[in-house]
Amino acid sequence: MSDSGEDLDELPPSAKLVYKVLEYDGPLTQKQIVEESMLSARTVRYALERLQDIDLVSQDVYFADARQSLYELTGEPIAADGGESDGDVETCCAE
Repeated sequence: MSDSGEDLDELPPSAKLVYKVLEYDGPLTQKQIVEESMLSARTVRYALERLQDIDLVSQDVYFADARQSLYELTGEPIAADGGESDGDVETCCAE
């Protein structure tokens, strides 16, 4: 984990959505995440950066096209109460 003490519950809704897309659809490129989430490329880049900062997402080489990176989840998110997050979509997407 990072030194910031931040966890998935404290991230913006866009980062939570990107996390869920990766959770359901497996390792994806940034372009694929944009298509699946319907978020802008800039928003996805920011969300991925935030998720990488707290070690929930890792970046690797996408061998089909080395110009792109492949993003995948690295582990279970930590909830604000110190336990594992239940992964409830409503907490990230309810408005």
